[in-house]
Amino acid sequence: MLKTFSKGGVHPAENKLSANSPIEILNIPEVVFIPVNQHLGAPAEIIVQKGDKVKVGTLIAKQTGYISANIHSSVSGTVQKIDDVPDTSGYNRKAVIIQVEGDEWETNIDRTDKLVTEIPYTSTEIIQKISESGIVGLGGATFPTHVKLSIPDGKKAEILIINGVECEPYLTADHRLMLEKTHEILVGTKILMKALNVSRAAIGIENNKPDAIKKFKSIIKDYPSIEIVPLKVKYPQGAEKQLIKAIINREVPSGKLPIEIGAVVQNVGTAYAVYEAIQKNKPLIERVVTVTGKKVLKPSNLMVRIGTPIKNLIGYVGGLPEDGAKIVNGGPMMGKAINSLDVPVTKGTSGIVVIPQKEAERSEVLNCIRCAKCVSVCPMGLEPYLLMTYGEKQMWTEAENDKVMDCIECGSCSFICPAYRPLLDYIRLSKTTVGKIIRSRKL
Repeated sequence: MLKTFSKGGVHPAENKLSANSPIEILNIPEVVFIPVNQHLGAPAEIIVQKGDKVKVGTLIAKQTGYISANIHSSVSGTVQKIDDVPDTSGYNRKAVIIQVEGDEWETNIDRTDKLVTEIPYTSTEIIQKISESGIVGLGGATFPTHVKLSIPDGKKAEILIINGVECEPYLTADHRLMLEKTHEILVGTKILMKALNVSRAAIGIENNKPDAIKKFKSIIKDYPSIEIVPLKVKYPQGAEKQLIKAIINREVPSGKLPIEIGAVVQNVGTAYAVYEAIQKNKPLIERVVTVTGKKVLKPSNLMVRIGTPIKNLIGYVGGLPEDGAKIVNGGPMMGKAINSLDVPVTKGTSGIVVIPQKEAERSEVLNCIRCAKCVSVCPMGLEPYLLMTYGEKQMWTEAENDKVMDCIECGSCSFICPAYRPLLDYIRLSKTTVGKIIRSRKL
């Protein structure tokens, strides 16, 4: 019997339209816009200025503080200017704008496809190198990887879990990466295990990717400490706490991190980026992005340089369809609509989904009928209808007491609601406000 998490969950249509599309390399743009705030935590500090020459892999912004990440140039050329550019949320963010000139890489980066399996580094050296390379979680959260690997005093990692679930509808970037970079992901997993000093790892993959499961199992004998765990298809199984429950049947306590129960979770894309950083000296300067939609001419998985305008990706797949009413950064369940095609791809851009007019329209919001469907599908055991009311009425104390901060923003409640109520919108508002209140107490 396939493993899965026990509480809540939904089954949205998968729409994995690009699952059979191999990863293609997108052409380098003429200009890139590289924000210095592409990760959770403090923005990086810019160390270049207008007129500077940079290469692919040149450090252009240094991490500041403990939770932050380095930013590297994804192209070679001249720094055109330092300016504010809109991000995928519509906010202006400081960015380094580079005019592309050729494609010259830093000389220490190994650009060959030769697989390197030997890991001649200590745990401390691995974490340091990951930090220098600007690696962050590529599943969407963009938490700096070196911080996640630095286990607090008094805690101990027992198992590394690699997230190959990719449960969001439409997205297939991780799926293709698992098929095309299997060995590299496994070596990346071994590197992460060494960094954490753990002897056990599990790669969780939902059963709707039988080819990826088969590919991993065909070579896993060379990696005896790593287990491949097929999982039942259920959204949001790719969420950290749900994946842990599915694989090792442990629950992360409210308000706590996975390390409390001895687990560390990393995305397959992160494992691949770690392989490239440690074995190839390659910082995080590009990533795989799914560009798809029901009316998109050529749904694709593209290897894209960080800072590339999203309009370039849309152009590559045949342009914006006539009835392309909404463009979502990420998947349709947790992603957010963007208002401009000029915003750049960042480290957290896993997909671009074009939603047709009919599906983009919101239905008329009706009164809550107290059916409790939102409660039954919530994977965190919360009461979304109540948390929405708190957000509407600005009842922040009540929202905090009823654990609004435990919400993982999966959107299952909004998906299932027969009254079309904007549950997630108001819960996000509550989380943002309550989060600010909690942080202000610590000052």
